Amino acid sequence: MTRSLPLRITLVKPLRGVLLCLLQGKAQLVPPSSDSGEHVSFDLTVNIINDRTDGSPNFRGPSVQGPPAGRFIYINSGTYAGQADSCWSRRAKVPLGGITWELIEEALSKSNAVLEARISGTARDGGPACATVRLLDGGWKVLSNDGLNNSA
Repeated sequence: MTRSLPLRITLVKPLRGVLLCLLQGKAQLVPPSSDSGEHVSFDLTVNIINDRTDGSPNFRGPSVQGPPAGRFIYINSGTYAGQADSCWSRRAKVPLGGITWELIEEALSKSNAVLEARISGTARDGGPACATVRLLDGGWKVLSNDGLNNSA
């Protein structure tokens, strides 16, 4: 049985003036769902299948990249996000590995809840986030429809 899970990836304090897009498939670029200047968020849905021999969730969908044991989402920046005049060409790899069945069940049991991961919008060198990024605030969290964190 396949179930759909809403996700949100939020970049905290991204580099101003650098375009950010979610990568779908190999080349489709999806703009942010919201951009406050201080935070840029991408809302997406992944499909979850319980078909892995180790029992962990298997994520699929147009935004999901990588092998079953190492699924992730790409957030592109600069030229990789379609900003031709940018000096940046980067991708941040947001790992899905921290999403457990418990988090999935909690998110799906609540009306309009999403699982959110927050990442730093800038890398150590001051440029846009890139490579495999560390999730902030302890990893994936369930957010209710009012935007408040409901997960311990």
